[in-house]
Amino acid sequence: MKLNWKLFAPLVVAIIVWLIGAPEGLSANSWIYVSIFAGLVVGLILEPMPPAFIGIIAVTVSMLFKVGPAPVVDKATGVAKAITDAQAISWGLSGFSNAIVWLIFAAFMIGIGYENSGLGRRIALFLVAKLGKSSLGLGYAIAITDLVLAPFIPSNAARSGGTIYPIVSSICPMFDSYPDKNPRKIGSYLNWVALATTCVSSSIFLTGAAPNPLALELSAKSGIVAANWGTWFLAFLPVGLILFIITPLLTYVFCKPEVKGSPEIAAWAKDEYKKLGSMTRSEIFMALISVLALVLWIGASTFKVNPTTTALIVIILMIFTKIMTWQDFLANKPAWNVLTWFATLVPMASGLKNVGFLDWLAKSAGGSLVSLDPTMAVLGLLLAFCLLRYFFASGTAYVTAMVGLFATLILQIPGVDPAQVMLILLVPMGIMGILTPYGTGHSPIWFASGYNKGPEFWKLGAIFGIIYLAIFIVVGIPWIEFVLPLLG
Repeated sequence: MKLNWKLFAPLVVAIIVWLIGAPEGLSANSWIYVSIFAGLVVGLILEPMPPAFIGIIAVTVSMLFKVGPAPVVDKATGVAKAITDAQAISWGLSGFSNAIVWLIFAAFMIGIGYENSGLGRRIALFLVAKLGKSSLGLGYAIAITDLVLAPFIPSNAARSGGTIYPIVSSICPMFDSYPDKNPRKIGSYLNWVALATTCVSSSIFLTGAAPNPLALELSAKSGIVAANWGTWFLAFLPVGLILFIITPLLTYVFCKPEVKGSPEIAAWAKDEYKKLGSMTRSEIFMALISVLALVLWIGASTFKVNPTTTALIVIILMIFTKIMTWQDFLANKPAWNVLTWFATLVPMASGLKNVGFLDWLAKSAGGSLVSLDPTMAVLGLLLAFCLLRYFFASGTAYVTAMVGLFATLILQIPGVDPAQVMLILLVPMGIMGILTPYGTGHSPIWFASGYNKGPEFWKLGAIFGIIYLAIFIVVGIPWIEFVLPLLG
C-alpha cells in the first residue's frame, strides 16, 4: 500500500520546527503554537485532506495544548496566568462569531440565488448576443459578464466556473475549436480572457473574491485597519478600469484567435436568450435584491448597516421571495465548508500575535526595514507579497500565512501610513492569481479545460502578471498614496 507523503508532511514539519527550539525572546508555549501554525500552513499548501478539516485539526491541537489565546497577566505579580480550558475553547471557537466570516458565508449563499433565478445566465447570454459578432467583442462580453456578477458572487470559482465556463465551453465547439484540435481558432483566446478578467474583477471588489475580506480581518487583528468596501473599490478603481479595458486586447495580442468574426455566436446567444422569454418573477426579485445589496454595501457608513447584516438580509429576502428554499440553504455545502474553514483560520492567524510571535518578528526584522528608504521598503514588500503566490495553491492559505507577517513588517517602516501600505499590498491579490494554474479558485477550471497547455499557461501567467503589477505600481500606488486621502 502506497503511503501519501502529503498526509504526514504537516506533522513532520510541525515536529521539526518544535525540535529546533524557541529562539531567544519567545517562550516554549509560544514556540509550540508556532510549530502548529507551521504545520497548518504546510497542510493548506499541500492539501492532503480538505482545508477546512486541516483548520479544525490545528485549532483543536492548539486548544489541547492551551496555546493561542492571549495570556492574562496578574496585575499584582506581573506574571502571566496559565491558560484555562475555558479560555482556550473561547479562543478556538471565536471565528464562528466573526462578522467577516459570516459575510463570506452569506455571499456564497447569494451565488445560489443567481443560479436558481437564472439571472446570471440571462446576463451572460444578453451580453454575448450584443457584443459577440467579433472575437474581440466576444472577449469583452465575457469580461463584462464577470464584472457584473463579481460584487455579488465572492467565489471566483463559482462565478467563473459556474456561469462563464458553461457559456464559453458551448461557444468553442461551434468553430471546431477543441483542446486537442484547433485550440487557437478561438478556444485558447476565450479561455484566457475568462481566466484573466476574473482575476481583475477579484481585485476590483472587496466581495469579488473570498480571501479579500478575510485578509482585511486578519490585518485588523494584527493591528492595521486597512479599508472597507468603498475604500477598497476606490483604491483599485483606476487600475481596475485600465486592466478591464486592456485585458481582452492583451489576450488578442498574446493569444491571437484565428477566427476574427463570430456572427454565428451572436446569433446562437440571441436564440438562447429568446428561449428564456420575459424575465421571471425570480429574476426580477433577484435583480432588485442585488441593487439593494450593492447600495447598502457602498453606503454602509451612511446607512449605518454592517455589510454582514446586509448579506444576511439578502438571504432572508431570497428565501421570502422563493428564489431559494431553506433546503437550498442547508444543502449549500461550499458555503458551510467555507464557514468552517475561515472560522478556524481567523483564530489561528490571530494566535500568532497573541503568543508574541509577531512582536518578536518585528524586533528581529525591524532593523533592516528601518534603514531602507520608505518607498523602497514598500516596493520590496509588495514584490515579495506578490511573488509568494507561486508557493500557495489557495488564496485563502496565502492570506492566512502571510497577512499577519507582512502587517508586522509594515509597522516597522518609519514615516508611512500602515493602513495605506497594507491596502497597497492587499488590493492586487486578485490580479496576482493570474500567475499560476493553482493560485486562485477559478484557475484550475480553465487550466483543466486544456485550451492553454502547461508551458503556455505559465508563460502567459508571467507576462500578464508583470504587466498587471507594473500598471499597479505606476498608477495604483500614486493613486492610493496621494489621491485617495483627499477623498476622505
